[in-house]
Amino acid sequence: MLILLAPIMAVIALSICLESRGPVFYRARRVGYRGRQLYILKFRKMRHGAAGRPLTLDRDERFTRIGRWLARTKLDELPQLINVVRGEMSLIGPRPEDPDFVQRHAEEFEPILRARPGITGLSQLAFAAEGRILDPDDPMGHYEERILPQKLHLDALYVTCRSVLLDARIIWWTLGAILLRVPVAVNRSTARMTVRRRPKRPVHAFPGTAAQPSIPSPIPGSSTRPIGRAPEAGRFLGTPDSSSVGIHVGDPQRGSRDIAHEQSA
Repeated sequence: MLILLAPIMAVIALSICLESRGPVFYRARRVGYRGRQLYILKFRKMRHGAAGRPLTLDRDERFTRIGRWLARTKLDELPQLINVVRGEMSLIGPRPEDPDFVQRHAEEFEPILRARPGITGLSQLAFAAEGRILDPDDPMGHYEERILPQKLHLDALYVTCRSVLLDARIIWWTLGAILLRVPVAVNRSTARMTVRRRPKRPVHAFPGTAAQPSIPSPIPGSSTRPIGRAPEAGRFLGTPDSSSVGIHVGDPQRGSRDIAHEQSA
């Protein structure tokens, strides 16, 4: 695969060199198989010498023009095929995480580190648009409190359920996500992958007016729900009733940048 993709990688490398000075590759320190230190390779997306938080937002000011495109298409991950050839990573597996997060959540990471980290996997598919939903005011806190626990759950699920068939499905959905921009939701119980359904837009009675909540009349003998609590709100927002994990840029609980879980079809 590395040989087949070599021409594409060469074009990307040349584009990076022509746009800005600095190295073609970026080495990111991660924790790999059985807790060993790992340096994963990525195409450089930022201006040479850029510093700041380790997490990147969708419109990160540190991106170069080619870097913004690489981040959106995920092609910056292609050099990790070199890590695969070296035996440090696998094509499919849990996403290798930053040592600081691993240290703070050592117990949760312990079963995940029994598998070789992968370029793609369940958590990578479910959170492909991670940069779009991070809270720009506190990306680190938002990531560790809201996103990381869900990634840990999906990675642990993969380690438990991994098989040749599951790997084939992950490859199939990865191709769809990259080539066709298909948003993917992952069932948190079965690891089943589906197309993420977008929430329906509110219907406005008249142009320029806000949508009003529909409050049904109570049926005799039945209990009424508190106003403002939709019947299916808990299932959509990621309470224990939810069964699928995906990304939705419009969670009413945290504004326009947050995580959402969706009930798979």
